[in-house]
Amino acid sequence: MKIENTKAQMRKGVLEYCILSILQHGDAYTSEILSQLKDAKLLVVEGTVYPLLTRLKNAGLLEYRWEESTSGPPRKYYDLTETGRLFLNELNSTWSELVEAVNLVTNKKSTEK
Repeated sequence: MKIENTKAQMRKGVLEYCILSILQHGDAYTSEILSQLKDAKLLVVEGTVYPLLTRLKNAGLLEYRWEESTSGPPRKYYDLTETGRLFLNELNSTWSELVEAVNLVTNKKSTEK
């Protein structure tokens, strides 16, 4: 088993949560979302993010609008819907519980050795 595959799967598992968290602070276009994910060392490519944004939009968690750009083609800005905000609140709770549970398990193992 290669560690890089496992690390990539762990990152993919939290991408939805991270994207929704980015958008809770206001609308953003895909390049801005990618930039924030890359700054956080989540190493994401456009080919991963576009289908995920479409899936979140189709689920009613995101909406978008087109806006003209002075430096190129129009940009698609994504924003959370009210349903998306409620969903993110649930994910925040779940994430906190998960972090606590994982810390309990991993810290317990390290102290038992």
